[in-house]
Amino acid sequence: MENQTMAMTPTMMPNMAHLDIPGNPSTATSSQIKLRTSIKDGKALKVLTEDDWNFWITNGYVIIKNAVSREQALRTAEFIWEFEEKNPNDASTWYTPPRAEMKMKELTGTGMVEVYNNQHLWNNRQSQRVHDAFADIWGTEKLWVTIDRANLNFPLRPDFQYKGFIHWDYDPETKPQNVQGVLALADQTDENMGGFQCIPELFRTYDTWKLTQPADRNHFQPDTSAFEDKFVKVKLEAGDLLIFNSSQPHGIRPNKSEDKVRIAQYISMMPAEEDNEALRQWRINSWKNRVAPEGYAFPGDPRNWEQTKYPVAELNDLGEKILGLTKW
Repeated sequence: MENQTMAMTPTMMPNMAHLDIPGNPSTATSSQIKLRTSIKDGKALKVLTEDDWNFWITNGYVIIKNAVSREQALRTAEFIWEFEEKNPNDASTWYTPPRAEMKMKELTGTGMVEVYNNQHLWNNRQSQRVHDAFADIWGTEKLWVTIDRANLNFPLRPDFQYKGFIHWDYDPETKPQNVQGVLALADQTDENMGGFQCIPELFRTYDTWKLTQPADRNHFQPDTSAFEDKFVKVKLEAGDLLIFNSSQPHGIRPNKSEDKVRIAQYISMMPAEEDNEALRQWRINSWKNRVAPEGYAFPGDPRNWEQTKYPVAELNDLGEKILGLTKW
């Protein structure tokens, strides 16, 4: 049946490393191809400017303006509200209990939306400018996109304490060759309204900083007490794409506004593993049968709305390649 999830065999499972740690299992934990380190390699930049590139190398993140049109971003936001059964104009609908327990406790109450394969999300993933930005970062166009979710970060309630958090999804000691990304689906220019925060200073000084830390430190959650004035609260407008190095300590900051909602979609790309047939088939099945990733940070939607209410997303030529349906 079209809406029935296909049974998974052991050879068709995604990356299993993320069952107990953060990170997205729809792609490899760390690429076998190293991140691009120079733009003097004969490959012309498609989206980034030279200034963008220098900022990226120095700070560990970069903003691509208008990665998708503002109109497309806002349409995706409308869908996210619909999927969550919440009314953007009625705050009484915003604060409902989570539908599934989050094993990654620091994400509890941060507004994660358990939707992964809807047409709106795929429209953004298969936008040429989004792909080209990641191609600039990697130095290759042969990429696969992560199958990831969205976020609705509501203003804090008086009875709910949330201070925000900083973490790594990948142990920086392993020198992960990976990047992550966030597409703004609403304007996030007010620093008080939540959204992405990071510590470029710690990204730059990690190798010396770690020498001051205890041997039994948490490799995924750093002590940030020495960097309290170094946090960067990244501002975005609807349609902007933020790409950050996975060695960048980052997190979601608390939404301290009165009535503004941070809305975003998580999008990243990394070199395609076209010889990894098990992962390729898992990805195709995830798209075709609207199956969510499983793991430490992904509880899924117990309503199964993606399977029962929405059709399979239509892919353009680029979409088929970044999924793995067709090869590069």
